[in-house]
Amino acid sequence: MPERGGQDTQGPIPTTADAEAAEAAEAPEIPEIPEPAKAATAATAALRRTGLLVTLVLGGLTALPPLSMDMYLPALPEVTDALRSPAATVQLTLTACLAGMALGQLVVGPMSDRWGRRRPLLIGMVVYVLATAVCAVAPNVELLIAFRLLQGLAGAAGIVIARAVVRDLYDGVEMARFFSTLMLISGVAPVVAPLIGGQVLRLTDWRGVFVVLTVIGVLLTAVVFKWLHETLPVERRHSGGVGEALRTMGGLLKDRVFTGYMLAGGFAFAALFAYISASPFVVQEIYGASPQTFSLLFGLNSVGLVVVGQINGKLLIGRVSLDKALGFGLAVITLAATALLLMTSGAFGEVGLAPIAAGLFVLMSAMGLAMPNTNAQALMRTPNAAGSASALLGTSSFLVGAVASPLVGIAGEATAVPMAVVQLASAVAALLCFLLLCRPWQRGPQAPTAAAGDAAPQK
Repeated sequence: MPERGGQDTQGPIPTTADAEAAEAAEAPEIPEIPEPAKAATAATAALRRTGLLVTLVLGGLTALPPLSMDMYLPALPEVTDALRSPAATVQLTLTACLAGMALGQLVVGPMSDRWGRRRPLLIGMVVYVLATAVCAVAPNVELLIAFRLLQGLAGAAGIVIARAVVRDLYDGVEMARFFSTLMLISGVAPVVAPLIGGQVLRLTDWRGVFVVLTVIGVLLTAVVFKWLHETLPVERRHSGGVGEALRTMGGLLKDRVFTGYMLAGGFAFAALFAYISASPFVVQEIYGASPQTFSLLFGLNSVGLVVVGQINGKLLIGRVSLDKALGFGLAVITLAATALLLMTSGAFGEVGLAPIAAGLFVLMSAMGLAMPNTNAQALMRTPNAAGSASALLGTSSFLVGAVASPLVGIAGEATAVPMAVVQLASAVAALLCFLLLCRPWQRGPQAPTAAAGDAAPQK
C-alpha cells in the first residue's frame, strides 16, 4: 500500500534475506479491521490539508505531560518543606503521575481503536482538569500522590491519542517527519514550563503551579472540542471488547522488531526521566543553583532536544535511514551517560556545575534522534491498530520511567552518582534492544511498514 503522507524516499525493502522471510511467515496475526474503499474519509483528508492546525493541537496534547511534570519540578524542595515529608516521599508524586500516564495509555489506546479518537480524549481531558484542581488544595502528601496518579491516568489520553491521530493521517517517512515537527511544538513545553514554574514560585507557593495547570487544561480541552475532529473512520474501528484488545496487544508484542523499538524507546525515556526526577536536587541541592538557574538550564537542555529533533526531521529523514539516525542517537546517549558517571563518581576529581550541565545537555539533545524515530519505526508496522500500538509504546516508556524515578534518590540527596548509574544502565539497555531485537542490518535501509501497508506486523 503506498504511503498516505508521501513517497518512500529510502528505497524498496530488501527481500533477499531468507531468515527474515522465514520469520515473516511466522508473523503473529492481529485482528484486522475492514478497510474503507478509499484511503481516508473526507474529514481525515480535510484535517491533513490543515496541517498547521493539526500540528498545534496535537503539539498541545503531547505538551501536557511535560507541563504537568516540569512546571512542578522547581517546587519539589518547597513541597518537601511545606508538607513536612522526606524528599523520597515527595518524589513519589512524580512517580505516581508517571505511573498513571503509563496505565492510562494502556486503557485509552484500545478504547480509541474501538470508539474513535475524539470521545475518549475529551473525557480524559475533563478528568485531568478536575484532578489537577484537587492537587492544588491537597492538605497532605498522601492525597497529593493519589490525585497526581489520577492526573496521570487522565492526561494519558492526550499522549496516546495524539500518536494514534498521527498514524491515522500519515505513513512512512512523512510520519517520521511529522513526529519530528511535533517535537518542535511539544518541546517548547519543557523549555517554558520550568521558567513558568520558577516565576509562579516567586509570586505564590507550589499550589499556584497546579492552579496554572488547571487553567491550561481547561483551555486545551476547549481547543480540542472545537478543532480536533474524528480521524478514525467507523469502518476501521475494532468492534470487539477487552478480549480482542488483549489479542491485538499480544500480537504486537510477539512482533520482535516492534518490541525492539518499543523497548529501545522505553529505556531511552528512562534515562530522560532519571534526569527529570533527579535534576532539581542535583542542580539545586548538590551544586547550589537557584530555582531560576535550574529553570534556565532545564530550558536550555530542552532547546537542544528540540533543535536536534528538527535536524532529524528536516535534514536527516529522506537522506539517512531512520535506523542509522536512531542508532547514532542511542550511541551518543550512552557516551554522555558514561561521562556523567565518571564525573559524578570523582574519576576526574571534584567538578563543578558546568561540566555536569554540559553532559546533561548532550544526553538530552540526543533524545531528539531517539524518541521520534523509535515511535515512527514502531508505528509503521501497525496501520490497523494504531491506538493499541501507541498505548504499548507509551505505557512501556512511562512504566520504565516510573521505576527509574525512585532509584535516582536511593543514596540520598548528597550524591549524583545514582542518577548517572540509572542513565547509563538505561542507555546501554536501549542500545542492546535496538541491536539484538530490531537487527536493522538484516532489514535494509528502512524497516518494513507492516507488509507494505495494511497487513499484520511481521515478526
